[in-house]
Amino acid sequence: MKKLFIVFLACLFAFSFAGPASAKMVLKYAHVAPPTHGQHHGCIAFADYINKKTNGEIQVDVFPMGQLGGERSTLEQVQGGTLDICSSTTAVASNFVREVALFDLSFLWPSREVGYKVLDDPDIQKIFFDLFPRKGMVAIGYTENDMRDITNTKREIRKPEDMNGLKIRVMESPVYLDSFRQLGTSPVPMPFPEIYNALQQGVIDAQDNPVMTSILMKFTEVCPYATLTNHILTECVIVVNIDLWNRLTPDQQKIFREAAKLGLQINRDSCMDLREKLIKQEESKGLKIVRLTPQERKAFMKVMEPVHKKYEKKVGKVPNKKEFGKYAGMTYYQLIQEKIKHYETDKLTMK
Repeated sequence: MKKLFIVFLACLFAFSFAGPASAKMVLKYAHVAPPTHGQHHGCIAFADYINKKTNGEIQVDVFPMGQLGGERSTLEQVQGGTLDICSSTTAVASNFVREVALFDLSFLWPSREVGYKVLDDPDIQKIFFDLFPRKGMVAIGYTENDMRDITNTKREIRKPEDMNGLKIRVMESPVYLDSFRQLGTSPVPMPFPEIYNALQQGVIDAQDNPVMTSILMKFTEVCPYATLTNHILTECVIVVNIDLWNRLTPDQQKIFREAAKLGLQINRDSCMDLREKLIKQEESKGLKIVRLTPQERKAFMKVMEPVHKKYEKKVGKVPNKKEFGKYAGMTYYQLIQEKIKHYETDKLTMK
């Protein structure tokens, strides 16, 4: 009997002091997109991949639709360690890492395809993602909200002058405030979950979001006019709390990065499929959709030039680190422009 008691105590001791690697890790992942959006589909794929590849050792629970707070709040939570992972637009993330504001310059990308190539470029990711750890976060990839458009309650928009005087909701980001002031609007920074009520109550006249998001969130119920400006490609950076990241093994970190790539591809494919379906559906219901001609789009690009120059100067230069090669000492804006030219040339060569 005494021997059995000793064995029991030994087993109890062993289980009580098992290391953290033997315990299941349950993580929370927050974003603001609705469950029907491609972004959420990508986040679910991210979570499933991690669960599968870690044999259930790490479970990621996804919270969409701003359930755990707006983007600024969830970034602060990740930074402070009360939330494990979030996906935030680079516009809001620029309040923490100012350099990523460049990705939100209006009419920066000549096309969606070139934008994807630049954002996925290894040099771009290395240089920009290197900026996050000092803020208590590790950037591991993106999710996507799609190309941004403008919906409003007042009138059709075809030229910059049509924007004049509109009270427009924008994300809580200096680059958005500056860009829409440049267009003559009165920008109103506001968390995403508050948009519908603000439109309905007349607090704002307009908002900029991908038309797909505007339809899914029912903003078009109160906004009869939509203009497909495609002015910004809204990529959302996935960040992990740095202390959590450092507790992961190298193999687990690799799995997280792989999951981010898989999720992004599913996200992008889903958005592309759904966007066209929803546009046709809403047009048939009476939504007035304006498609800018190339010349009309150029007029908007011209108006935005002073904002581009301002942020090139404001954001500054890539650090003079050997690991950044020929891009060391170059402005971050020049780096992006070089990559745009490179991938535009590739695109023309392939035609």
